[in-house]
Amino acid sequence: MPHPGSSSVSSPTDTIDAPTAAAMPSPMAPLAPLASTPVLIDQVYSRLRDAIADLTLPPGERIRQAELADSLGVSRQPVSHALQLLKRDGLVCDSGRQGLEVAPIDADHLRQLYQVRTALDSLAARLAAMRRAEGTLPDDALRRLQDAVAAGMAMTKGTPVARQVRIEVAFHTALHDASGNPLIAQTVAPQWPHIMRAMAATLGAMPMQEVVWHEHGEIVARIAAGDANGAETAAREHTEADGGNARREWLIRLAQSN
Repeated sequence: MPHPGSSSVSSPTDTIDAPTAAAMPSPMAPLAPLASTPVLIDQVYSRLRDAIADLTLPPGERIRQAELADSLGVSRQPVSHALQLLKRDGLVCDSGRQGLEVAPIDADHLRQLYQVRTALDSLAARLAAMRRAEGTLPDDALRRLQDAVAAGMAMTKGTPVARQVRIEVAFHTALHDASGNPLIAQTVAPQWPHIMRAMAATLGAMPMQEVVWHEHGEIVARIAAGDANGAETAAREHTEADGGNARREWLIRLAQSN
């Protein structure tokens, strides 16, 4: 996916776009209408951001403002403003003359994203375990982690990918909060849409969710034991493997689409 500061030229091994239709483009996925409020631009922005994150609007999808406005039940003006915000976020990009499309997922940016996640998740796990050892980790913070692991372990092959992503996000959000350092969550927050659509694009094709949630459970067990070194190592190894799997799976999907 393009990102501010990255090259605007991508090689075929870097990006993947949605298949292009031979004839007329198919209609965009309908989105539920929004009520008119003073914060309409923010509402449109949030709705479109979420649709991109869960792949309702997939990578490479051509943005048709009039169609989006009709789908959301708003005028084109708030849609136009929201799209500029999404372009700033790197979630949409220029396409053709004065056109926009959903940004492709860039394999190199995916690697960079998981490098940062590895550092932050490892730190969060270490800090959470230290708080546990010191007796300052609230019981409800530990329960949030345990509940997320239980929800993840309860998933089956038939669990919708959108729900898998929500539970993954719930676990990592709980981990960041348990650290007691709000800057971790604040640093990750702008990247969640990018992380979520990478998850959504790969989770359904990765038959290893049981392994993933076993690793999550090990992180929580180390935190519960107050083992800072063990928690940090478990989080680092898990996120490094997760990032490698995500990037590899995405490149496989890219090769299959070409």
